[in-house]
Amino acid sequence: MTATPETTSADSSPRPERSQRPAPTFRRSRKGPRERTATAASGVAMVIIGAAFLVPLLWVVLASFDTEASLSVALPGTWSLGNYEAIWNTETTFRPLWNSLLLCGGATVLTMTASVLCAYPLSRYRFAAKRPLLLTIIFSTGLPITAIMIPVYALFVQVNLIDSMAGAILFLGASGLPYAIFLTKGFMDTVPMEIEESAWTEGAGVYRTLWSVVMPLMRSGLAVATIFTFVGMWGNFFVPFMLLLSPENLPAAVTLYTFSSQYGQVAYGQLAAFSIFYSLPVVALYLFLGRSLGQGFAAAGGVKG
Repeated sequence: MTATPETTSADSSPRPERSQRPAPTFRRSRKGPRERTATAASGVAMVIIGAAFLVPLLWVVLASFDTEASLSVALPGTWSLGNYEAIWNTETTFRPLWNSLLLCGGATVLTMTASVLCAYPLSRYRFAAKRPLLLTIIFSTGLPITAIMIPVYALFVQVNLIDSMAGAILFLGASGLPYAIFLTKGFMDTVPMEIEESAWTEGAGVYRTLWSVVMPLMRSGLAVATIFTFVGMWGNFFVPFMLLLSPENLPAAVTLYTFSSQYGQVAYGQLAAFSIFYSLPVVALYLFLGRSLGQGFAAAGGVKG
């Protein structure tokens, strides 16, 4: 005969069934008068801020279809494509936009290439001048470019780089380098070092690891840095205005002055139509690189577990 374990008093005590247990009650927190007032005030503030950004955009769209546009936001009396027909030529639109793409695109490629190569040792290695170098980069991000344009102009005159597209690309790329390094290093710090060490054990070199391992994992960070760099250069007026002189080399940011006559009259309709074309490359860059935002770090979970 097999012995059966004796039941203790604790085991034999009756237990309430599930239906007899009281269901948990959840009470909805009620907002007080102060919280409701703060929520309403924040909503009103957001509406005002949104309207402040929406009204200029609305003016640009409406004025581009109005041949008699003014500074007031109003529906066109007669919808017309006359403003677009007036700027649809090489001198007014196509050549300045091409110069802007060449200038800002070349400077962005130069800046991002140099920023990745500079950010990698700052993120991965330890050396004595690391902290002073980082402080110098941070200080350079807040240095206004107008403060150094006079000596830069004198230097470009001496080395015969005035009115040179290559010289303007080099300087514009160098001026955007501190902020690009600062952004790139911050994103590169989030890439786990263990993944690089695994690549090193497989025989990959430093440049191979940087190109095949680190950069794909920080794809979203590179997209953000590229967008900020290109947009900052695209809207830069002072650098090409000082360094480029001939009309054949002027970018779109400088040719905006052509819509203002010497008597103070402005062709607002043509200016609005040109502004729409001027915004298209930036919108296209956002759409192209926007797919990379939020991606690139999924493989980082491979070092866990």
